Amino acid sequence: MIPPRIVATDLDGTLLDSTGSVSPRTRRALGRARDAGADIVFVTARPPRGVDPIAAMADVTGTAVCSNGGIVYDLDTREITSMYALDLAAARKLMETLREALPGVAFAVETGRQVLVEPAYTRRILPDLPFTREVTDACEEGEPVVKLLAWSATHAVDEMFTAAVVAVEGQAEVTHSGGSGLLEISAPGVTKAGTLARLCEVRGVDAAEVVAFGDMPNDLAVLTFAGAGYAMANAHHMVMAAVERRTLSNDDHGVAAVLERLYA
Repeated sequence: MIPPRIVATDLDGTLLDSTGSVSPRTRRALGRARDAGADIVFVTARPPRGVDPIAAMADVTGTAVCSNGGIVYDLDTREITSMYALDLAAARKLMETLREALPGVAFAVETGRQVLVEPAYTRRILPDLPFTREVTDACEEGEPVVKLLAWSATHAVDEMFTAAVVAVEGQAEVTHSGGSGLLEISAPGVTKAGTLARLCEVRGVDAAEVVAFGDMPNDLAVLTFAGAGYAMANAHHMVMAAVERRTLSNDDHGVAAVLERLYA
């Protein structure tokens, strides 16, 4: 078997263990794949600012697909090289639609460089506090809507997902990455897999030459795109139901276990 040319891996719940670290074993396995000629591509819901410290920890360079496919980021130059944002008018319409479908929902916007939060959006992530700005109307700021974030303190995220998919009727990509009561919404056609596919085309890599790892619904498109997609043992039930290949959990070095075999 010819080893894959691209290793596409999610971060939280996949490459990272429960402490948010890259284990020494995983770092060695990534190095082995890289030494064999493979490109390591992070495919994550995180914005670029959340990827830099992981890349340093994992000793990974090159390209990252961030914000669920909304951004292509150069880890070496720390520059955003491509951005696929929601149209502002479309974002406003989606907010109106979701307010009707999910009473009490609140909104924020990830711009790729900061998070614009509306008054009712009281969810906060500690690493993002320096990059969080409170605004009256996130869409009135004129900043790119890389991801529209819809949050509820009272709705379960799986129930929100089901209701939102029906409500938006294909006007956007709706997914989630396990955050409590948090939906992540991107422009139509913008997914981790769609952006990874563009990278593969530019590099002359077929999907069959990609191995991918993930644990949450926002990883499903990548896991089905790749020639070999692996669900983590700790994956969401939607992922477990849809993906045949399995590996160990993130705390049991599941990514490393597969890479060690593929790049023996």
